[in-house]
Amino acid sequence: MNGVLSANHGEGRRRRQAGIRYNPRFKPLVRPVNLLAIETSTEFLSLAALRGDDVLTHHVEAGQRHAELILDAISGLLARAGLRFEDLQGIAYGEGPGSFTGLRIACGVVQGLATAGGLEVLGVSSLLALAEEADADRSFVCLDARMGEVYHAAYRRNGGAWQVEHAPGLCRPQEVPVPQGREWSGCGSGFAAFGALLRGRLGGALGTVRPDISPTAAAVLRLARPRFERGEGRAAESAIPVYLRDRVALKTSER
Repeated sequence: MNGVLSANHGEGRRRRQAGIRYNPRFKPLVRPVNLLAIETSTEFLSLAALRGDDVLTHHVEAGQRHAELILDAISGLLARAGLRFEDLQGIAYGEGPGSFTGLRIACGVVQGLATAGGLEVLGVSSLLALAEEADADRSFVCLDARMGEVYHAAYRRNGGAWQVEHAPGLCRPQEVPVPQGREWSGCGSGFAAFGALLRGRLGGALGTVRPDISPTAAAVLRLARPRFERGEGRAAESAIPVYLRDRVALKTSER
């Protein structure tokens, strides 16, 4: 018993030094093998479950029905994976930017489930998950943010890891930062909504364009798994949205 207490104390000190809250109820994550991932930053309800090295997914267009569908979808996915909720060791989620409502739903569900199960959580940028899903070495990712603006970022793959070329931001499509070099793969709903403006702005830097690509829970899971294994999991209450914008609609005078 003393050895266990000593180990918990040492783990708590390590986590405090790293800025991570320690909760003795958390299940040990020596090698996490059972994880759940949630991504609802767009019109899609996207879930993924990892059992060992097996990944099962649920990815459907939900429109505005995320809140109505998500809990039953999680239960169904875990059943397909042969997992009980108590078998999980962590939950990853797309933290945004994206739909305000979708992000609030995801974070609320993650906080509730993680608190009930004593699980650690990890947020993954929805823009980085978009780049991961596109599977290109250079990805200029862009989501339609409505109100005449886009969420954007640029990522470059280096030795299997992603490097940030341009950090996530919010602006009009004709003002997005232009990445260095050529053959950047453009992906995301921003290209569906503002394709001509983005092509005009990015010019010769832009290569293949895939407006149909969206962030997925499977991509969130791939990005979060090594972070869980490195012990980067955080407390349930840390699951908060990353909005990049403070308002959800234009004023009447701006329309």
